[in-house]
Amino acid sequence: MATVAVYNTEGKEVEKLELNDAVFGVEVNDHLVHKAVVAHLAAKRQGTQSAKTRSEVRGGGRKPWRQKGTGHARQGSIRAPQWTGGGVVFAPKPRDYSVKMNKKEKASAICSALTSRVNEEKFIVLDNFKLDEVKTKKFVEVLGNLEVSKALVVTKDNDDNLVLSARNVPDVKTALTNTINVYDILKYDTLVITKDAVAAIEEVYA
Repeated sequence: MATVAVYNTEGKEVEKLELNDAVFGVEVNDHLVHKAVVAHLAAKRQGTQSAKTRSEVRGGGRKPWRQKGTGHARQGSIRAPQWTGGGVVFAPKPRDYSVKMNKKEKASAICSALTSRVNEEKFIVLDNFKLDEVKTKKFVEVLGNLEVSKALVVTKDNDDNLVLSARNVPDVKTALTNTINVYDILKYDTLVITKDAVAAIEEVYA
């Protein structure tokens, strides 16, 4: 089992924590990690873009001039794609961009992403991350104590003080254990997670 240090909000080590190899010590599956990132980004697309093809634009029913004898190239419609105001050749239409992933694939991808963070020593465990009030300055101070800037902060329970304090800090995002995803884990340089959140993740994915 991998062992990591547990820090307090002052950045001092208070204990050691053994991580479950079934979650934080798996063989990293790059293919599933890539698929999970693609699926996440695809799911964020609205898929509502639309343009008209030549069959949908208004007008163009009459041949603009006769076939021969004018000196012009032959034309059948003023709404053909080469005309201004004509239809688009392969016009985008509303569609669903979502990529299907099975539950086991999603779980494996998250475990792979978490394992990569542990292997790269970009996995910081806090014994507790509670703020008495909404104070961005205090939140930034804690990150400074941990020598972290761009981070994903994961907690088990929703804490409004923590979320609101972090909301205005650039390159920082807060998440709950049931909302983490592969894209965010890889996007941020460091994963800062509370001790009880580690236990919650192990309970779900082990």
